[in-house]
Amino acid sequence: MYKTIIRPLLFHFEPEKAHRITFQLLKTLQATPGALPLLKWFIHSHTEPVHLMGLTFPNRVGLAAGLDKNAELLKVWQALGFGFAEIGTVTPRAQSGNPKPRLFRIPQDQALINRMGFNNQGVDKVVNRLKNRPKGYVVGGNIGKNTLTPNEIAIDDYLTVFKNLSPWVDYIVVNVSCPNISNLSKLQDRESLKLLLHAIMTARENLSERTPVLLKISPDLNNGQLTDTLNLISEMNLDGVIATNTSSQRKGLRISDQEIQAIGNGGLSGKPLSNRTTEIIRIIRREMGNDIPVIASGGIVNIDDARAKLDAGANMLQLYTGFIYEGTRLIKQCLQL
Repeated sequence: MYKTIIRPLLFHFEPEKAHRITFQLLKTLQATPGALPLLKWFIHSHTEPVHLMGLTFPNRVGLAAGLDKNAELLKVWQALGFGFAEIGTVTPRAQSGNPKPRLFRIPQDQALINRMGFNNQGVDKVVNRLKNRPKGYVVGGNIGKNTLTPNEIAIDDYLTVFKNLSPWVDYIVVNVSCPNISNLSKLQDRESLKLLLHAIMTARENLSERTPVLLKISPDLNNGQLTDTLNLISEMNLDGVIATNTSSQRKGLRISDQEIQAIGNGGLSGKPLSNRTTEIIRIIRREMGNDIPVIASGGIVNIDDARAKLDAGANMLQLYTGFIYEGTRLIKQCLQL
């Protein structure tokens, strides 16, 4: 029903408007007594729990960051069968993000391009919402800096969000690899990243709870840069890796160069990232062994993509673009692996 009725209706609207409509409908569903248990019964798939990073996940399939930036629909994601959800990217202060239009579909490639720009309501509002999160549901928090914050003091932004958010989520993801924030990628430089991660890990030592910290890496790193980053992850004793973020590359797309130029800058997600993400997971396993948790979060739009990530060594899966194109069917397929 999703691909034959719901998706064609939503795709009739421009992408960000479709997102707003969907969220409003899901909020109504979430607030309707008895609706979510019925949805859960309808969607239900038998799953086995996964124990990772000291956490118990109901299953290995989660919602990737970027879809529910402000933790508004956690009960819905749980009812739909997602074993966990990652909120954010959350910044210290609320910001509206980049000018519109900033979200584009590429159906022939099962892809999206976005330059949302960390639009979110700020850490204080997100924390207030998390105080009423579903009990027992695993929630991750993806953190970043405000767009107007210079890189020279970006650590202050990351620490602010980390300290405020970590008591209310089960794990934290440091996001320095999103291509949609001006100059953010410079924080991926080894020395800049080392300073940032050291500050966060030091701050964690002063908190009562040892919240796992993961780094989300870019698919655009070359293999040498990737190896440097993995060495730093080991040196800083991070708890895991998320592979991968969106890409600034446009290689292999079926749309014309003119259409690509018309869309402009932004992070590419979906099917075009699948092979590179799988390759990066293999490199992580080769360089770091089997002890480091790896969450695959790029290019999963069908069951073969998901299987390839698990075969390469991923422990968990995250969906976003594939979920937009395939609906709950993709969740159920991934849960069968």
